[in-house]
Amino acid sequence: MTHTPAADAATPVHWKIVIDAADPHAQADFWAAALHYVVEDNSAFIERLRALGALPAEATVDFHGRPAFRDLIAVRHPDDPYDEERGTGLGRRLLFQRVPEPKAGKNRLHLDLHPGEGRRAQEVERLTGLGASALREVKEPSGEWVVMTDPEGNEFCVS
Repeated sequence: MTHTPAADAATPVHWKIVIDAADPHAQADFWAAALHYVVEDNSAFIERLRALGALPAEATVDFHGRPAFRDLIAVRHPDDPYDEERGTGLGRRLLFQRVPEPKAGKNRLHLDLHPGEGRRAQEVERLTGLGASALREVKEPSGEWVVMTDPEGNEFCVS
């Protein structure tokens, strides 16, 4: 494979974090509320695909009164750009995809939430109200944080 300097220096790679889930829609609701993000609305795109016969009805579900993909849904930062035709975010996103197996073991990757100076306890309380669980408080010379889990047991930290 040949690399050209102009191609390598072009545009940064677009990415998203993908999280396996038993119930992607419940996870999307939790994380949208936790991060103050918005759940992506792909309903217009889904309706077009269904009208073309390119998407079977069983591949969709009703989610908050609109059609959504059955096995995946994303949340995005409300200020980031998005593709209006598809409803897909073009910036900071978390995508939840349905998987059949349960979570096993510790996450190898997790989110750190930073609510702001002096707001950790208030944020932990708010997240607990949304369905998260606090596992333990950590106090080390490098800092302090609370290790929590989302409703499906995925670990994250609040510092």
